[in-house]
Amino acid sequence: MAVKVKQMAEVGKEFVTGADLLIDALVEANVEKVFGYPGGAVLPIYDAMFRHDFPFEHILCRHEQGTIHAAEGYARVTGKPGVVIATSGPGATNLITGITDAMMDSLPIVIITGQVGQSVIGTDAFQEADVLGLTTPITKYNYQVQDVKDLPRIVNEAFYIAATGRPGPVLIDIPKNISAEVSTGNYDNTFHVPGYQPTVDPNPNQIQKLGRLIEEAERPVLLVGAGVLLADAVKPLKKFAEKYEIPVVNTLLGLGSFPGEHPLFLGMGGMHGTYTANMAIYEADLLINIGARFDDRLTGKLANFAPGAKVAHIDIDPAEIGKIIRTDIPIVADAKQALEALLALEIQKPKLVDWLAKQMDNKKHFPYWYNQDEELISPQWLIEQICDVSKGEAIVVTDVGQHQMWAAQFYLFNKPHNWITSGGLGTMGFGLPAAIGAQIGRPDDQVIAILGDGGVQMTIQELAVINERKLPVKVFIINNEALGMVRQWQEEFHGERYSSSLLTKNPDFLKIAEGYGIRSVKVGREKDVPEVLADVLAYEGPVVVDFRIDWRTKVMPMVAPGKGINEMVGVRA
Repeated sequence: MAVKVKQMAEVGKEFVTGADLLIDALVEANVEKVFGYPGGAVLPIYDAMFRHDFPFEHILCRHEQGTIHAAEGYARVTGKPGVVIATSGPGATNLITGITDAMMDSLPIVIITGQVGQSVIGTDAFQEADVLGLTTPITKYNYQVQDVKDLPRIVNEAFYIAATGRPGPVLIDIPKNISAEVSTGNYDNTFHVPGYQPTVDPNPNQIQKLGRLIEEAERPVLLVGAGVLLADAVKPLKKFAEKYEIPVVNTLLGLGSFPGEHPLFLGMGGMHGTYTANMAIYEADLLINIGARFDDRLTGKLANFAPGAKVAHIDIDPAEIGKIIRTDIPIVADAKQALEALLALEIQKPKLVDWLAKQMDNKKHFPYWYNQDEELISPQWLIEQICDVSKGEAIVVTDVGQHQMWAAQFYLFNKPHNWITSGGLGTMGFGLPAAIGAQIGRPDDQVIAILGDGGVQMTIQELAVINERKLPVKVFIINNEALGMVRQWQEEFHGERYSSSLLTKNPDFLKIAEGYGIRSVKVGREKDVPEVLADVLAYEGPVVVDFRIDWRTKVMPMVAPGKGINEMVGVRA
Protein backbone atom coordinates (compact mmCIF):
# COMPACT_ATOMS: atom_id res chain seq x y z
CA MET A 1 0.00 0.00 0.00
CA ALA A 2 1.17 3.54 -0.73
CA VAL A 3 2.79 5.47 2.06
CA LYS A 4 0.59 8.16 3.49
CA VAL A 5 2.15 10.43 6.09
CA LYS A 6 0.13 13.12 7.81
CA GLN A 7 0.92 15.72 10.40
CA MET A 8 -1.36 15.52 13.44
CA ALA A 9 -3.07 18.88 13.31
CA GLU A 10 -5.23 20.80 15.70
CA VAL A 11 -8.98 20.26 15.63
CA GLY A 12 -10.47 23.64 16.48
CA LYS A 13 -8.75 24.50 19.73
CA GLU A 14 -8.07 20.89 20.66
CA PHE A 15 -5.18 18.69 19.63
CA VAL A 16 -5.91 15.53 17.68
CA THR A 17 -6.91 12.57 19.85
CA GLY A 18 -6.92 8.89 19.07
CA ALA A 19 -10.66 9.15 18.47
CA ASP A 20 -10.07 11.95 15.95
CA LEU A 21 -7.57 9.75 14.13
CA LEU A 22 -10.11 6.94 14.08
CA ILE A 23 -12.82 9.14 12.57
CA ASP A 24 -10.38 10.43 9.98
CA ALA A 25 -9.31 6.88 9.11
CA LEU A 26 -12.93 5.76 8.68
CA VAL A 27 -13.58 8.67 6.36
CA GLU A 28 -10.50 7.79 4.32
CA ALA A 29 -11.80 4.22 4.10
CA ASN A 30 -14.92 5.65 2.40
CA VAL A 31 -17.21 4.61 5.23
CA GLU A 32 -20.71 5.97 4.70
CA LYS A 33 -22.69 4.14 7.40
CA VAL A 34 -21.80 3.01 10.91
CA PHE A 35 -24.03 0.85 13.10
CA GLY A 36 -23.36 1.42 16.76
CA TYR A 37 -24.35 1.64 20.41
CA PRO A 38 -22.46 3.98 22.77
CA GLY A 39 -21.07 3.25 26.21
CA GLY A 40 -18.38 4.42 28.60
CA ALA A 41 -15.30 3.01 26.83
CA VAL A 42 -16.28 4.50 23.46
CA LEU A 43 -17.45 7.92 24.67
CA PRO A 44 -14.31 9.62 23.27
CA ILE A 45 -15.16 8.11 19.88
CA TYR A 46 -18.76 9.29 20.00
CA ASP A 47 -17.61 12.71 21.14
CA ALA A 48 -15.23 12.88 18.17
CA MET A 49 -18.10 11.96 15.81
CA PHE A 50 -20.08 14.88 17.23
CA ARG A 51 -17.16 17.30 16.99
CA HIS A 52 -16.54 16.23 13.39
CA ASP A 53 -20.22 16.87 12.53
CA PHE A 54 -20.82 13.18 11.84
CA PRO A 55 -18.92 12.74 8.54
CA PHE A 56 -20.75 9.42 8.08
CA GLU A 57 -24.24 8.36 9.08
CA HIS A 58 -24.49 6.67 12.46
CA ILE A 59 -27.38 4.25 12.95
CA LEU A 60 -28.25 3.76 16.61
CA CYS A 61 -29.64 0.25 16.96
CA ARG A 62 -31.33 -0.85 20.16
CA HIS A 63 -29.04 -3.77 21.00
CA GLU A 64 -25.46 -4.58 20.01
CA GLN A 65 -26.63 -7.78 18.34
CA GLY A 66 -28.86 -5.60 16.20
CA THR A 67 -25.90 -3.46 15.16
CA ILE A 68 -23.87 -6.31 13.78
CA HIS A 69 -26.74 -8.09 12.04
CA ALA A 70 -27.67 -4.76 10.45
CA ALA A 71 -24.06 -4.38 9.31
CA GLU A 72 -24.26 -7.89 7.82
CA GLY A 73 -27.38 -6.98 5.86
CA TYR A 74 -25.69 -3.81 4.65
CA ALA A 75 -22.57 -5.68 3.57
CA ARG A 76 -24.56 -8.38 1.79
CA VAL A 77 -26.52 -6.00 -0.46
CA THR A 78 -23.81 -3.40 -1.10
CA GLY A 79 -20.60 -5.42 -1.16
CA LYS A 80 -19.06 -2.79 1.12
CA PRO A 81 -17.72 -3.62 4.59
CA GLY A 82 -20.27 -3.12 7.35
CA VAL A 83 -18.90 -1.09 10.26
CA VAL A 84 -19.89 -1.59 13.91
CA ILE A 85 -19.01 0.29 17.09
CA ALA A 86 -19.72 -1.08 20.58
CA THR A 87 -18.43 -0.42 24.04
CA SER A 88 -16.33 -2.68 26.25
CA GLY A 89 -17.48 -5.68 28.28
CA PRO A 90 -21.15 -6.49 27.60
CA GLY A 91 -21.17 -4.26 24.53
CA ALA A 92 -18.45 -6.38 22.96
CA THR A 93 -19.78 -9.72 24.17
CA ASN A 94 -23.23 -8.91 22.74
CA LEU A 95 -21.55 -8.88 19.33
CA ILE A 96 -20.19 -12.43 19.59
CA THR A 97 -23.11 -14.15 17.83
CA GLY A 98 -23.07 -11.72 14.92
CA ILE A 99 -19.30 -11.90 14.54
CA THR A 100 -19.53 -15.68 14.33
CA ASP A 101 -22.37 -15.40 11.85
CA ALA A 102 -20.33 -13.07 9.63
CA MET A 103 -17.30 -15.34 9.87
CA MET A 104 -19.22 -18.43 8.77
CA ASP A 105 -21.01 -16.61 5.95
CA SER A 106 -17.89 -14.74 4.73
CA LEU A 107 -19.14 -11.18 5.21
CA PRO A 108 -16.76 -8.20 5.38
CA ILE A 109 -17.35 -6.48 8.72
CA VAL A 110 -15.05 -4.12 10.63
CA ILE A 111 -15.87 -4.07 14.34
CA ILE A 112 -14.57 -1.38 16.66
CA THR A 113 -14.88 -2.12 20.36
CA GLY A 114 -13.97 0.04 23.29
CA GLN A 115 -11.78 -1.37 26.02
CA VAL A 116 -10.92 -0.30 29.55
CA GLY A 117 -7.79 1.77 29.98
CA GLN A 118 -4.46 0.04 29.48
CA SER A 119 -3.48 0.62 33.10
CA VAL A 120 -6.32 -1.62 34.36
CA ILE A 121 -6.45 -4.29 31.66
CA GLY A 122 -6.22 -7.66 33.36
CA THR A 123 -7.58 -6.48 36.72
CA ASP A 124 -11.24 -7.38 36.12
CA ALA A 125 -12.03 -3.70 35.86
CA PHE A 126 -15.59 -2.49 35.41
CA GLN A 127 -16.93 -3.66 32.03
CA GLU A 128 -13.67 -5.38 31.12
CA ALA A 129 -13.68 -8.46 28.89
CA ASP A 130 -10.87 -10.23 27.05
CA VAL A 131 -12.18 -9.31 23.63
CA LEU A 132 -9.10 -10.54 21.79
CA GLY A 133 -9.34 -13.94 23.46
CA LEU A 134 -13.08 -14.15 22.90
CA THR A 135 -12.95 -13.25 19.23
CA THR A 136 -9.74 -14.90 18.02
CA PRO A 137 -11.57 -18.04 16.79
CA ILE A 138 -14.41 -16.10 15.15
CA THR A 139 -12.63 -13.28 13.34
CA LYS A 140 -10.43 -13.22 10.29
CA TYR A 141 -8.06 -11.08 12.36
CA ASN A 142 -8.20 -8.93 15.47
CA TYR A 143 -6.17 -6.14 17.03
CA GLN A 144 -5.78 -4.32 20.30
CA VAL A 145 -4.31 -0.87 19.75
CA GLN A 146 -1.23 -0.26 21.89
CA ASP A 147 -0.08 3.10 20.53
CA VAL A 148 -2.28 5.94 19.31
CA LYS A 149 -0.06 6.49 16.27
CA ASP A 150 -0.83 2.96 15.08
CA LEU A 151 -4.56 3.62 14.76
CA PRO A 152 -4.61 4.90 11.15
CA ARG A 153 -2.49 1.98 9.94
CA ILE A 154 -4.56 -0.59 11.81
CA VAL A 155 -7.85 0.77 10.46
CA ASN A 156 -6.48 0.83 6.91
CA GLU A 157 -5.18 -2.73 7.31
CA ALA A 158 -8.40 -3.97 8.87
CA PHE A 159 -10.53 -2.86 5.93
CA TYR A 160 -8.10 -4.48 3.51
CA ILE A 161 -8.15 -7.82 5.33
CA ALA A 162 -11.93 -7.79 5.83
CA ALA A 163 -12.73 -7.20 2.16
CA THR A 164 -10.08 -9.17 0.27
CA GLY A 165 -9.58 -12.88 -0.24
CA ARG A 166 -12.38 -14.70 1.53
CA PRO A 167 -14.18 -11.80 3.24
CA GLY A 168 -14.75 -11.89 6.96
CA PRO A 169 -14.99 -9.88 10.19
CA VAL A 170 -11.99 -7.98 11.57
CA LEU A 171 -12.06 -6.50 15.07
CA ILE A 172 -10.18 -3.50 16.48
CA ASP A 173 -10.17 -3.21 20.28
CA ILE A 174 -9.29 0.31 21.45
CA PRO A 175 -8.46 1.02 25.10
CA LYS A 176 -10.19 4.17 26.33
CA ASN A 177 -6.95 5.96 27.13
CA ILE A 178 -5.82 5.44 23.51
CA SER A 179 -8.97 6.98 22.04
CA ALA A 180 -8.78 9.88 24.52
CA GLU A 181 -5.03 10.44 24.22
CA VAL A 182 -3.84 13.72 22.71
CA SER A 183 -0.88 13.28 20.44
CA THR A 184 1.22 15.28 18.04
CA GLY A 185 3.68 14.35 15.36
CA ASN A 186 3.41 12.31 12.21
CA TYR A 187 1.63 9.07 11.47
CA ASP A 188 1.98 6.62 8.63
CA ASN A 189 -0.93 4.42 7.60
CA THR A 190 1.11 2.23 5.30
CA PHE A 191 0.78 -1.48 5.98
CA HIS A 192 2.37 -4.67 4.76
CA VAL A 193 1.02 -8.07 5.70
CA PRO A 194 3.45 -10.63 4.22
CA GLY A 195 1.62 -13.55 5.83
CA TYR A 196 -1.62 -12.62 4.09
CA GLN A 197 -1.43 -12.93 0.33
CA PRO A 198 -4.70 -14.32 -1.10
CA THR A 199 -4.34 -16.26 -4.33
CA VAL A 200 -6.59 -14.62 -6.89
CA ASP A 201 -5.39 -16.02 -10.23
CA PRO A 202 -5.99 -19.72 -10.92
CA ASN A 203 -3.20 -22.14 -11.76
CA PRO A 204 -3.29 -22.50 -15.59
CA ASN A 205 -2.44 -26.21 -15.42
CA GLN A 206 -5.40 -26.88 -13.13
CA ILE A 207 -7.69 -24.94 -15.44
CA GLN A 208 -6.46 -27.04 -18.37
CA LYS A 209 -7.11 -30.25 -16.42
CA LEU A 210 -10.64 -29.15 -15.63
CA GLY A 211 -11.18 -28.24 -19.26
CA ARG A 212 -10.27 -31.79 -20.34
CA LEU A 213 -12.71 -33.23 -17.78
CA ILE A 214 -15.46 -30.97 -19.11
CA GLU A 215 -14.84 -32.28 -22.62
CA GLU A 216 -15.10 -35.87 -21.41
CA ALA A 217 -18.06 -35.39 -19.04
CA GLU A 218 -21.42 -36.98 -19.69
CA ARG A 219 -23.19 -35.89 -16.51
CA PRO A 220 -21.62 -32.62 -15.27
CA VAL A 221 -23.13 -30.35 -12.61
CA LEU A 222 -22.15 -26.89 -11.40
CA LEU A 223 -22.55 -26.43 -7.65
CA VAL A 224 -22.58 -22.69 -6.99
CA GLY A 225 -22.26 -20.96 -3.62
CA ALA A 226 -22.03 -17.43 -2.26
CA GLY A 227 -18.40 -17.18 -3.38
CA VAL A 228 -19.67 -16.36 -6.86
CA LEU A 229 -21.70 -13.46 -5.48
CA LEU A 230 -18.81 -12.20 -3.36
CA ALA A 231 -16.48 -12.31 -6.38
CA ASP A 232 -18.94 -10.47 -8.64
CA ALA A 233 -18.83 -13.49 -10.93
CA VAL A 234 -22.53 -13.74 -11.82
CA LYS A 235 -22.11 -12.79 -15.49
CA PRO A 236 -19.20 -15.14 -16.27
CA LEU A 237 -21.00 -17.95 -14.42
CA LYS A 238 -24.08 -17.57 -16.64
CA LYS A 239 -21.93 -17.36 -19.74
CA PHE A 240 -19.95 -20.47 -18.72
CA ALA A 241 -23.04 -22.55 -17.88
CA GLU A 242 -24.70 -21.60 -21.16
CA LYS A 243 -21.58 -22.15 -23.27
CA TYR A 244 -21.22 -25.76 -22.14
CA GLU A 245 -24.89 -26.35 -21.20
CA ILE A 246 -23.98 -27.51 -17.70
CA PRO A 247 -26.93 -27.52 -15.24
CA VAL A 248 -26.60 -25.43 -12.09
CA VAL A 249 -27.39 -26.22 -8.44
CA ASN A 250 -27.28 -23.45 -5.84
CA THR A 251 -26.46 -23.66 -2.17
CA LEU A 252 -28.74 -21.79 0.25
CA LEU A 253 -26.46 -18.74 0.27
CA GLY A 254 -25.76 -19.01 -3.45
CA LEU A 255 -29.37 -18.31 -4.46
CA GLY A 256 -29.53 -15.44 -6.92
CA SER A 257 -26.10 -16.13 -8.42
CA PHE A 258 -27.85 -17.89 -11.33
CA PRO A 259 -31.33 -16.91 -12.59
CA GLY A 260 -34.05 -19.00 -10.96
CA GLU A 261 -36.07 -19.00 -14.17
CA HIS A 262 -33.19 -20.24 -16.34
CA PRO A 263 -33.75 -23.65 -17.98
CA LEU A 264 -30.36 -24.86 -16.68
CA PHE A 265 -31.22 -24.04 -13.08
CA LEU A 266 -32.06 -27.18 -11.08
CA GLY A 267 -32.83 -25.46 -7.79
CA MET A 268 -31.28 -25.49 -4.34
CA GLY A 269 -29.40 -28.56 -3.19
CA GLY A 270 -29.13 -30.12 0.25
CA MET A 271 -31.41 -30.99 3.14
CA HIS A 272 -34.45 -29.10 1.83
CA GLY A 273 -33.37 -28.83 -1.78
CA THR A 274 -35.14 -30.02 -4.89
CA TYR A 275 -35.27 -33.66 -5.91
CA THR A 276 -33.80 -32.65 -9.27
CA ALA A 277 -30.80 -30.86 -7.75
CA ASN A 278 -29.95 -33.58 -5.28
CA MET A 279 -30.31 -36.43 -7.75
CA ALA A 280 -28.19 -34.55 -10.29
CA ILE A 281 -25.38 -34.31 -7.73
CA TYR A 282 -25.83 -37.97 -6.78
CA GLU A 283 -25.66 -39.15 -10.41
CA ALA A 284 -23.03 -36.70 -11.70
CA ASP A 285 -19.74 -37.83 -13.22
CA LEU A 286 -18.25 -34.34 -12.86
CA LEU A 287 -19.07 -31.94 -10.03
CA ILE A 288 -17.64 -28.43 -10.32
CA ASN A 289 -17.97 -26.56 -7.02
CA ILE A 290 -17.56 -22.81 -7.35
CA GLY A 291 -17.48 -20.86 -4.09
CA ALA A 292 -19.31 -23.30 -1.80
CA ARG A 293 -18.21 -24.95 1.45
CA PHE A 294 -19.55 -28.53 1.19
CA ASP A 295 -21.27 -27.99 4.54
CA ASP A 296 -23.16 -30.86 6.15
CA ARG A 297 -26.63 -29.45 5.38
CA LEU A 298 -25.68 -29.61 1.71
CA THR A 299 -23.88 -32.94 1.56
CA GLY A 300 -25.86 -35.21 3.87
CA LYS A 301 -24.16 -38.59 4.24
CA LEU A 302 -20.76 -38.09 2.64
CA ALA A 303 -20.62 -41.55 1.06
CA ASN A 304 -23.74 -40.69 -0.95
CA PHE A 305 -22.59 -37.28 -2.11
CA ALA A 306 -21.53 -37.36 -5.78
CA PRO A 307 -20.16 -40.88 -5.28
CA GLY A 308 -19.29 -41.42 -8.95
CA ALA A 309 -18.05 -37.94 -9.77
CA LYS A 310 -14.71 -36.35 -10.34
CA VAL A 311 -14.73 -33.28 -8.12
CA ALA A 312 -13.27 -29.88 -8.99
CA HIS A 313 -13.39 -27.21 -6.30
CA ILE A 314 -12.80 -23.54 -7.05
CA ASP A 315 -12.43 -21.48 -3.88
CA ILE A 316 -10.37 -18.52 -2.79
CA ASP A 317 -9.86 -20.10 0.63
CA PRO A 318 -7.45 -23.05 0.33
CA ALA A 319 -8.56 -24.33 3.75
CA GLU A 320 -11.95 -25.28 2.29
CA ILE A 321 -10.59 -27.44 -0.50
CA GLY A 322 -10.44 -31.09 0.45
CA LYS A 323 -11.70 -30.35 3.97
CA ILE A 324 -14.94 -32.29 3.56
CA ILE A 325 -15.07 -33.87 0.10
CA ARG A 326 -12.17 -35.54 -1.69
CA THR A 327 -11.12 -33.16 -4.46
CA ASP A 328 -9.56 -34.28 -7.74
CA ILE A 329 -8.88 -30.82 -9.14
CA PRO A 330 -8.25 -28.13 -6.50
CA ILE A 331 -8.27 -24.59 -7.88
CA VAL A 332 -7.42 -21.87 -5.36
CA ALA A 333 -8.60 -18.66 -6.99
CA ASP A 334 -11.11 -15.87 -7.15
CA ALA A 335 -14.29 -17.30 -8.70
CA LYS A 336 -14.47 -14.60 -11.38
CA GLN A 337 -10.87 -15.07 -12.44
CA ALA A 338 -11.31 -18.85 -12.58
CA LEU A 339 -14.50 -18.65 -14.66
CA GLU A 340 -12.93 -16.21 -17.07
CA ALA A 341 -9.94 -18.53 -17.47
CA LEU A 342 -12.28 -21.45 -18.17
CA LEU A 343 -14.18 -19.40 -20.73
CA ALA A 344 -10.92 -18.63 -22.51
CA LEU A 345 -10.16 -22.34 -23.05
CA GLU A 346 -10.52 -23.81 -26.53
CA ILE A 347 -12.25 -27.08 -25.70
CA GLN A 348 -15.01 -29.15 -27.17
CA LYS A 349 -18.52 -28.82 -25.84
CA PRO A 350 -19.62 -32.11 -24.19
CA LYS A 351 -22.59 -34.01 -25.63
CA LEU A 352 -25.19 -33.79 -22.88
CA VAL A 353 -28.51 -34.30 -24.66
CA ASP A 354 -29.68 -37.26 -22.55
CA TRP A 355 -28.38 -35.71 -19.33
CA LEU A 356 -30.15 -32.41 -19.90
CA ALA A 357 -33.34 -34.15 -20.98
CA LYS A 358 -33.35 -36.10 -17.72
CA GLN A 359 -32.96 -32.91 -15.67
CA MET A 360 -35.82 -31.22 -17.51
CA ASP A 361 -37.98 -34.28 -16.97
CA ASN A 362 -37.18 -34.33 -13.24
CA LYS A 363 -37.96 -30.62 -12.94
CA LYS A 364 -41.32 -31.21 -14.57
CA HIS A 365 -42.35 -34.28 -12.58
CA PHE A 366 -40.78 -33.61 -9.14
CA PRO A 367 -41.31 -29.92 -8.28
CA TYR A 368 -41.75 -28.50 -4.80
CA TRP A 369 -45.32 -29.13 -3.64
CA TYR A 370 -47.70 -28.17 -0.87
CA ASN A 371 -51.22 -28.77 0.40
CA GLN A 372 -53.70 -25.95 0.37
CA ASP A 373 -56.65 -25.35 2.70
CA GLU A 374 -59.09 -22.54 2.06
CA GLU A 375 -59.55 -21.94 5.79
CA LEU A 376 -55.84 -21.70 6.65
CA ILE A 377 -52.89 -19.99 5.02
CA SER A 378 -50.44 -22.36 3.35
CA PRO A 379 -47.01 -20.76 3.97
CA GLN A 380 -45.60 -22.04 0.68
CA TRP A 381 -48.52 -20.53 -1.22
CA LEU A 382 -48.03 -17.32 0.74
CA ILE A 383 -44.38 -17.08 -0.36
CA GLU A 384 -45.47 -17.59 -3.96
CA GLN A 385 -47.96 -14.75 -3.58
CA ILE A 386 -45.28 -12.49 -2.07
CA CYS A 387 -43.03 -13.30 -5.02
CA ASP A 388 -45.79 -12.60 -7.54
CA VAL A 389 -46.92 -9.30 -6.03
CA SER A 390 -43.32 -8.07 -5.61
CA LYS A 391 -42.58 -9.31 -9.16
CA GLY A 392 -39.63 -11.27 -7.78
CA GLU A 393 -37.63 -8.05 -7.47
CA ALA A 394 -37.61 -7.44 -3.72
CA ILE A 395 -34.67 -7.84 -1.40
CA VAL A 396 -35.83 -10.76 0.72
CA VAL A 397 -34.41 -11.09 4.22
CA THR A 398 -35.27 -14.01 6.47
CA ASP A 399 -34.71 -15.16 9.98
CA VAL A 400 -33.99 -18.85 10.61
CA GLY A 401 -36.39 -21.76 10.64
CA GLN A 402 -39.21 -23.13 8.53
CA HIS A 403 -40.09 -19.77 6.99
CA GLN A 404 -36.47 -19.45 5.85
CA MET A 405 -36.65 -22.71 3.93
CA TRP A 406 -40.06 -21.91 2.44
CA ALA A 407 -38.71 -18.55 1.25
CA ALA A 408 -35.67 -20.25 -0.29
CA GLN A 409 -37.88 -22.82 -1.99
CA PHE A 410 -40.75 -20.70 -3.28
CA TYR A 411 -39.39 -17.18 -3.90
CA LEU A 412 -37.78 -17.09 -7.34
CA PHE A 413 -34.47 -15.22 -7.30
CA ASN A 414 -33.40 -13.99 -10.73
CA LYS A 415 -31.06 -11.24 -9.55
CA PRO A 416 -27.95 -11.34 -7.36
CA HIS A 417 -27.67 -9.78 -3.89
CA ASN A 418 -31.42 -9.87 -3.24
CA TRP A 419 -31.36 -12.82 -0.82
CA ILE A 420 -30.14 -12.30 2.73
CA THR A 421 -30.22 -15.04 5.32
CA SER A 422 -28.09 -16.59 8.05
CA GLY A 423 -26.61 -19.75 6.58
CA GLY A 424 -23.72 -21.33 8.43
CA LEU A 425 -24.62 -20.33 11.97
CA GLY A 426 -28.40 -20.31 11.54
CA THR A 427 -28.90 -17.31 13.82
CA MET A 428 -32.40 -16.62 15.08
CA GLY A 429 -32.90 -12.90 15.53
CA PHE A 430 -30.85 -12.15 12.41
CA GLY A 431 -33.69 -11.18 10.10
CA LEU A 432 -35.15 -7.92 11.41
CA PRO A 433 -31.89 -6.00 11.94
CA ALA A 434 -30.42 -7.44 8.71
CA ALA A 435 -33.44 -6.05 6.86
CA ILE A 436 -32.70 -2.65 8.39
CA GLY A 437 -29.12 -2.81 7.15
CA ALA A 438 -30.30 -3.88 3.70
CA GLN A 439 -32.79 -1.02 3.45
CA ILE A 440 -30.17 1.49 4.57
CA GLY A 441 -27.70 0.05 2.05
CA ARG A 442 -30.18 0.17 -0.84
CA PRO A 443 -32.78 2.77 0.12
CA ASP A 444 -34.55 2.77 -3.26
CA ASP A 445 -35.27 -0.97 -3.29
CA GLN A 446 -38.15 -2.81 -1.68
CA VAL A 447 -37.07 -4.85 1.36
CA ILE A 448 -39.26 -7.66 2.68
CA ALA A 449 -38.37 -9.28 6.00
CA ILE A 450 -39.88 -12.77 6.24
CA LEU A 451 -39.62 -13.76 9.89
CA GLY A 452 -40.83 -16.45 12.25
CA ASP A 453 -42.79 -15.65 15.38
CA GLY A 454 -39.92 -17.08 17.43
CA GLY A 455 -36.98 -15.30 15.80
CA VAL A 456 -38.64 -11.91 15.51
CA GLN A 457 -39.01 -11.74 19.29
CA MET A 458 -35.24 -12.02 19.75
CA THR A 459 -34.55 -8.63 18.16
CA ILE A 460 -38.01 -7.06 17.97
CA GLN A 461 -36.75 -3.90 19.67
CA GLU A 462 -35.14 -2.92 16.35
CA LEU A 463 -38.61 -1.89 15.17
CA ALA A 464 -37.67 1.36 16.91
CA VAL A 465 -34.99 1.96 14.25
CA ILE A 466 -37.48 1.29 11.46
CA ASN A 467 -39.89 3.82 12.94
CA GLU A 468 -37.24 6.38 13.81
CA ARG A 469 -35.82 6.40 10.30
CA LYS A 470 -39.12 5.76 8.51
CA LEU A 471 -37.59 2.83 6.70
CA PRO A 472 -40.19 1.25 4.36
CA VAL A 473 -39.35 -2.31 5.45
CA LYS A 474 -42.25 -4.73 5.14
CA VAL A 475 -42.11 -7.13 8.11
CA PHE A 476 -44.00 -10.36 7.42
CA ILE A 477 -44.32 -12.59 10.48
CA ILE A 478 -45.04 -16.20 9.51
CA ASN A 479 -46.87 -17.08 12.70
CA ASN A 480 -47.47 -20.74 13.58
CA GLU A 481 -47.22 -20.20 17.36
CA ALA A 482 -44.22 -22.50 17.54
CA LEU A 483 -40.51 -22.82 17.01
CA GLY A 484 -41.52 -24.43 13.75
CA MET A 485 -38.36 -26.27 12.72
CA VAL A 486 -37.79 -27.52 16.26
CA ARG A 487 -41.39 -28.74 16.38
CA GLN A 488 -40.96 -30.44 12.99
CA TRP A 489 -37.88 -32.34 14.15
CA GLN A 490 -39.64 -33.32 17.38
CA GLU A 491 -42.51 -34.67 15.30
CA GLU A 492 -40.25 -36.53 12.88
CA PHE A 493 -37.51 -37.84 15.17
CA HIS A 494 -38.66 -37.50 18.80
CA GLY A 495 -42.04 -39.18 18.92
CA GLU A 496 -44.06 -35.95 18.74
CA ARG A 497 -42.80 -34.89 22.17
CA TYR A 498 -43.02 -31.10 21.78
CA SER A 499 -40.61 -30.16 24.51
CA SER A 500 -40.56 -26.35 24.91
CA SER A 501 -41.24 -25.66 21.24
CA LEU A 502 -44.82 -24.34 21.33
CA LEU A 503 -45.33 -20.57 21.62
CA THR A 504 -48.97 -20.51 22.62
CA LYS A 505 -48.54 -17.30 24.62
CA ASN A 506 -47.16 -15.09 21.87
CA PRO A 507 -47.69 -11.36 22.30
CA ASP A 508 -50.06 -9.33 20.17
CA PHE A 509 -47.66 -8.31 17.41
CA LEU A 510 -50.07 -5.65 16.18
CA LYS A 511 -49.99 -3.88 19.53
CA ILE A 512 -46.21 -4.08 19.63
CA ALA A 513 -46.02 -2.53 16.16
CA GLU A 514 -48.50 0.13 17.29
CA GLY A 515 -46.29 0.88 20.27
CA TYR A 516 -43.43 1.57 17.88
CA GLY A 517 -45.64 3.74 15.68
CA ILE A 518 -45.75 1.27 12.80
CA ARG A 519 -48.82 0.31 10.80
CA SER A 520 -49.88 -3.32 11.26
CA VAL A 521 -52.41 -5.89 10.09
CA LYS A 522 -53.30 -9.51 10.86
CA VAL A 523 -54.29 -11.99 8.17
CA GLY A 524 -55.69 -15.46 8.85
CA ARG A 525 -57.39 -16.50 5.61
CA GLU A 526 -55.97 -17.07 2.16
CA LYS A 527 -58.75 -15.17 0.45
CA ASP A 528 -57.59 -11.98 2.18
CA VAL A 529 -53.91 -12.37 1.28
CA PRO A 530 -53.81 -10.93 -2.29
CA GLU A 531 -55.55 -7.70 -1.34
CA VAL A 532 -53.43 -7.21 1.78
CA LEU A 533 -50.18 -7.87 -0.07
CA ALA A 534 -51.07 -5.47 -2.87
CA ASP A 535 -51.93 -2.75 -0.34
CA VAL A 536 -48.93 -3.32 1.92
CA LEU A 537 -46.33 -3.50 -0.84
CA ALA A 538 -47.71 -0.34 -2.42
CA TYR A 539 -47.60 1.52 0.91
CA GLU A 540 -44.61 3.85 1.19
CA GLY A 541 -43.91 3.31 4.87
CA PRO A 542 -43.13 0.35 7.14
CA VAL A 543 -45.75 -2.28 7.88
CA VAL A 544 -45.87 -5.31 10.19
CA VAL A 545 -48.12 -8.14 8.97
CA ASP A 546 -49.01 -11.07 11.22
CA PHE A 547 -49.78 -14.00 8.89
CA ARG A 548 -51.45 -16.85 10.76
CA ILE A 549 -50.38 -19.99 8.91
CA ASP A 550 -51.34 -23.65 9.11
CA TRP A 551 -49.30 -24.81 12.11
CA ARG A 552 -49.25 -28.41 10.85
CA THR A 553 -47.20 -27.54 7.77
CA LYS A 554 -43.71 -29.02 7.49
CA VAL A 555 -40.77 -28.19 5.25
CA MET A 556 -40.57 -30.87 2.58
CA PRO A 557 -38.83 -32.55 0.90
CA MET A 558 -36.16 -33.39 3.43
CA VAL A 559 -32.95 -35.33 3.77
CA ALA A 560 -33.04 -36.80 7.27
CA PRO A 561 -29.90 -36.64 9.42
CA GLY A 562 -27.45 -39.39 8.51
CA LYS A 563 -29.10 -40.03 5.15
CA GLY A 564 -27.79 -39.36 1.67
CA ILE A 565 -29.10 -36.72 -0.69
CA ASN A 566 -30.56 -39.52 -2.82
CA GLU A 567 -32.73 -40.62 0.14
CA MET A 568 -35.09 -37.68 0.34
CA VAL A 569 -38.45 -38.06 2.03
CA GLY A 570 -41.53 -36.05 1.16
CA VAL A 571 -40.92 -36.13 -2.59
CA ARG A 572 -44.08 -36.13 -4.70
CA ALA A 573 -44.48 -36.60 -8.42
